[in-house]
Amino acid sequence: MHSRVSNVLTITSLSLVLTACAGDYAFNTNLDSEKINDYFKVGEVTVYEGSNLPKGKFDMLSLVEGESCQEQANDAPSSISDARTQARQKAAELGATGIIIQHCIDINEPDSVCVSRSICSGQAIKSVQVN
Repeated sequence: MHSRVSNVLTITSLSLVLTACAGDYAFNTNLDSEKINDYFKVGEVTVYEGSNLPKGKFDMLSLVEGESCQEQANDAPSSISDARTQARQKAAELGATGIIIQHCIDINEPDSVCVSRSICSGQAIKSVQVN
């Protein structure tokens, strides 16, 4: 009798656990479904810098620049990495497949807008397929 009660309790408990997991859940995100491809477009742009230059033929599209600004003293400091990513995003918007970083600089002199500032400039390029 004791094992029968134990089996019933086990089956009832498992049923409750399994039905609790079968709820109607919704997935919410702050990503704009219409612009989802723009969020990841920057990943399609290869960064070339220093002695790492592109191989093969490419077209020069435009000069692009990215900037990172620390607006207040208690904000995260500006960074070359953020400035490079912003330049890469601008290259992606032009349809570039790569960016040749030409110059990055940290400016630690506060001005009327930024406590510190990082700027990167480069050439947006597009690979050319040779037949």
